[in-house]
Formats: sequence, C-alpha cells, structure tokens
Amino acid sequence: MAEQRRTPATDRREALKARHRRAIVDAAAELMTEIGGTDFTVDQLAARADVSRRTVFNHFKTLDDITLEVFREMLGAVLDNVDANLASAGEGALMFDRLAAALRATDLVTPIAEFTRIFESEGCGPAQIFDLGDHRPNPRQAVLFERAISDLGGRIAATTLHHHPSADPFEVDLMCGALVGGSLAVVRRWALATGGTDTAESRRVWAELLDRMIGTYRTGFGALGSDTGTS
Repeated sequence: MAEQRRTPATDRREALKARHRRAIVDAAAELMTEIGGTDFTVDQLAARADVSRRTVFNHFKTLDDITLEVFREMLGAVLDNVDANLASAGEGALMFDRLAAALRATDLVTPIAEFTRIFESEGCGPAQIFDLGDHRPNPRQAVLFERAISDLGGRIAATTLHHHPSADPFEVDLMCGALVGGSLAVVRRWALATGGTDTAESRRVWAELLDRMIGTYRTGFGALGSDTGTS
C-alpha cells in the first residue's frame, strides 16, 4: 500500500521534470530563432521557459549542452527520415546500399542550411562554419557542430542495427561512421560551392556531391588514382 501511495507522487515529479526539460529546450530553440544565433544567457532562457536558473542547471550542465540538444532535435528529423527510408528499402538489398539509398532520399540540406543561418548570425560565413581552407570556426562552434554530427552518426548506426539485427555492430559502426564522416566532407564542399543556401541549384550540387561520396565508398579508396578527382 505504501508503495502504491508513493507512485502517483513519483509520477507527478517525473512529469514535472519532463515538462521543465521540454520547456527549456523549446525556449532555447525560440531564442535561437529570434536572436538568430546561440548567444543567449541563462537568465534569458530561464525567463522564457518560466523556470529558475537552478532548474535550468538541474537539467543541463552548460548552455552549450542545451544548444546541442536543440541541434540534436533538428537532426532528429534526419534520423526519422533515414529510419523510414530504411524500412521501405528492398529486403534483398545489401545493407550499405539500403543505407546509401536512405541517405539519398533524406533531406539533409534543410538542417544544414539552418545551421548555416544560425552561425552566420554570429559573424561567421559558411567557409568559417564548416572549417574550409584558411577560414576556421571558433572553437565553440566547431565543438558544437562536430558533437551534433557525431551524435547523429551513433543514432544512425543504432537505427541501422534495428533494421539489420544480425549485422556485426562493429562493422555497422564503421560503415555509419564512414558515411556520416563523408557527409561532413560533402557539407564542406557544398557550403564552399553554394554559400550554404537552400536553392534548387544548391540541392543539385548536394545530390551530386553525395553521389560522389557514396560511389567512392562503394568502390573503395584502393581504386582511386592520383588523377581521379574533379574540381
């Protein structure tokens, strides 16, 4: 009986914690949209979420962790699309080909263009955001972006294993890590060529670069010569 009496109170506390966390993340996303960047304060965030500063730090250690959670949710749509596309792929297809087809069918341009918009508002152009040439992002931006992409790679690996439960987890990690890392190289080249904008032409460039990346991994680097690249 005592345990039964404690359960509703525990449930209420857990529900309140979940509501507070949701409010904090939603408030961060709203502030990032309104100010066009990630440069908001704990006080601004707490006021927008209608919670105390202490509550904010009960859920997240730093503001960067909150920003990363917003990015994680932005990329969650990518994961959902990959999941759906893997589910709809032909059962007889090879695992690599199914994942490659899922990536081709997933809209990656929209979230990457949003990353560009957010970071550009903090004084960085696409070349700086994605570490191109002599243009370097500031350390905070580089860490946030790389953590978001690394997290996405791990989630895609878990999703792939869900659809291929008999696969070797190590091989799946290697494959997904390679494809996500390759996608980051695609992002860099795409940003340099298009300025990180979302247009019909930039999407054509994205599809072309993605196909080149997938084809290179599919064939293997051993097949590459010293003069196989194109500008």
